[in-house]
Amino acid sequence: MVTNRTSSKETNSSVGSRTQRTSRHTATGSHIDVDSRAENHIDANSTIQVDSDNTATSLVPVPPFSDEEYNQVEKYDQVEEYDQVEEEPARDKDRLGDVDEWGRSEHMREITRQLMDPFYNHWFRVEWEGLDKIPKEGGALLVANHAGAIPPDAPIIMHGVEKELGRPVYGLADYWFRTIPIVNVMWSRMGGVTAHPDNALRIMRDNRQLALVFPEGTKATSKSFSDRYRLRRFGRGGFVEIAMRAGVPIIPLAVVGAEEAMPILYRVPGIASMLNLPYFPITGNMLVFGPLLGPLGWFLYFPVKFKIKVLDPIYYDVEPGQDRYSKSFVMEEAEQVRTLIQETLYDMLRDRKSILNG
Repeated sequence: MVTNRTSSKETNSSVGSRTQRTSRHTATGSHIDVDSRAENHIDANSTIQVDSDNTATSLVPVPPFSDEEYNQVEKYDQVEEYDQVEEEPARDKDRLGDVDEWGRSEHMREITRQLMDPFYNHWFRVEWEGLDKIPKEGGALLVANHAGAIPPDAPIIMHGVEKELGRPVYGLADYWFRTIPIVNVMWSRMGGVTAHPDNALRIMRDNRQLALVFPEGTKATSKSFSDRYRLRRFGRGGFVEIAMRAGVPIIPLAVVGAEEAMPILYRVPGIASMLNLPYFPITGNMLVFGPLLGPLGWFLYFPVKFKIKVLDPIYYDVEPGQDRYSKSFVMEEAEQVRTLIQETLYDMLRDRKSILNG
């Protein structure tokens, strides 16, 4: 069953006048809109402001071009439409090693899969329902509930989809991960990407890959065990708008097990502030495994059984690529997705016999 949703307030405006503007690739892979009627010169030390209206605005530095890269960019100035250029930028053809444009390394993913397999199969004993609803090709946005002091749901979902479907999944996470030495590089190599609208758009629309997002953010992972499986607000619906712009479906996932894998008993705001962390938790794992294994026990999850249910894809009958969509419709649809996942979680919990055996 496929869900189709249509906005009654869809705007008819397009992204801009297609006859006056043309899209151009830089050597770094960014998309730049330029006026085809003017002869613009690109200053190598300038910055480009990316303003997507309802999304965040950031300044992206443009590094100096080499002669070869500049010549490649000039080729795009000589055509009226971007899709007339068949040759890929040199950065993709001549890329050395196995690290892609997002920092993901297939070699590192292979190591991760080997390390993750015993936990996935024997520790968490992950069980999927409706995995065939995830498309085998093309872009899509996976949207799931989030939990755990150190949330295990992201690596489990990414590993499961790769293992069962053979498709890479790019996990969208808060920029805070990029500020942690070592962790930032490892997260990128394993498929982690900063959760910015432009990144999500390129992954799903341009690369035609799967992106995974947790709209609750740290509001979910910092909640106490007494609030388990009570979903927090799904932000302002930015994930719905990005799916519309990319022209891809949203695929909701309901995850049971993460709440008990590393439950938070209480938080210590003073330590969190001192360490510049979103929160500092005292978990059940610290109390159970800490006396036996020391600090290593703090990071060992409880062996709970994970169940993941894939719900029907949601398609939006709107024109992709627009600058803006009806805010009320976007927020309404975001709440619909949250409610759908919440009700599914309640059903799964009613059917669960035990935390350890599902």
